[in-house]
Amino acid sequence: MPYSIALFDADNTLLDFTRAEHDALCACLAARGLDNSEETVSVYSAINDGHWKRLERGETTRDRLKVERFADYFATVGYNGDPVLMARDYESTLGRQTHLLEGALELIQGLYGKCRLYIVTNGITAVQKSRFGACPLAPYFEHCFISEQMGCAKPEKRFFDGVAAAIPDFDPKEAIVIGDSLSSDIQGGINAGLDTCWYNPKGKNAPANMPITYTVRDLAEIREILVGSIT
Repeated sequence: MPYSIALFDADNTLLDFTRAEHDALCACLAARGLDNSEETVSVYSAINDGHWKRLERGETTRDRLKVERFADYFATVGYNGDPVLMARDYESTLGRQTHLLEGALELIQGLYGKCRLYIVTNGITAVQKSRFGACPLAPYFEHCFISEQMGCAKPEKRFFDGVAAAIPDFDPKEAIVIGDSLSSDIQGGINAGLDTCWYNPKGKNAPANMPITYTVRDLAEIREILVGSIT
């Protein structure tokens, strides 16, 4: 069915966060004379992902996450550095990364004017505003909802309730959540009673009991789901 409101996740759905994280982290490590090999980046990424999962479960806060992920990383690699300063440098550097996933711009340009486009992201406000505001996608979206500003995060129902309340003439039957994360985007959409579209480029398996409305492996497939045969 066609949808009039599309709620897009940002990172690794439209923006290439994997590349952005890699480039920002490598720059900050190199500035401190630390190893910035792929193995080192993988170690940090695993630690970082664990902290974000804890945030999704309500086990930590964003302020703690920003610093503690680097404290844990420094402890892991045996570096006696200041995680607070690292957090500030990393956020500043990450905010300058605006890489898009292949096909993202073409998808959004094709949807523009056919449905109302919004970003829903769990990112840090300063970073996401800087990255998204400078990328070519920004002019096509009506608003960017950032969890730090909302006071709650995906997959909490109240995050999506806040989004719905802020969008004029919001009709849940005509809205869909699109994202790459089962735990935040898809579960969040389900919690809010909204249709969902899982962007799953690697063909991962989803839990059998998870009622995902659509699953796609290519961004180009999303246009047909959202607007059908509308031209």
